[in-house]
Amino acid sequence: MLEAAGARVQVVKKTDQLRRVQGLVIPGGESTALIKLMDAEDWWVPLRKFAGTGKPMLGTCAGMILLAREVLNPPQKTLGLIDATVERNSYGRQRESFEGVGTFGSGRRERPLAMVFIRAPRIRRLGPRVKALAFCQGDCVLARQGPILVASFHPELTADLTVHQYFLAMVG
Repeated sequence: MLEAAGARVQVVKKTDQLRRVQGLVIPGGESTALIKLMDAEDWWVPLRKFAGTGKPMLGTCAGMILLAREVLNPPQKTLGLIDATVERNSYGRQRESFEGVGTFGSGRRERPLAMVFIRAPRIRRLGPRVKALAFCQGDCVLARQGPILVASFHPELTADLTVHQYFLAMVG
């Protein structure tokens, strides 16, 4: 999807590759599996250093869980890069996964946004410096704090490029 939005994409498999990218996506998946991989490959410090450069990061679904300050159901280790509390699997298990249409933006700039939720986390709290950008069923599902952008849903599973274009604008 980033390529469709005009970006040149590089898959990052080793921490030393972080120096060569201008933005980073932490994708969905299973957050406890991602944590095990991050522990085994020592990704925690390099990712915090990357965030310290001010380069944008996008976390989708499990990626949002890893970027959040606090995780519920159950609590788990995070990078703590966005002042938000998220609850794992809050929209239900695999069989409760769904496609929906939410809203992106506000006022005259508000527009529909296609969303796919798969065992999705729910944002339970946003800190005062976090901006809510999109909503679905009354919940904030896309938020930003400085260079950190998080989504409860999987924007890569729809044809809508809105989230990817927004992230690329952050990258510059």
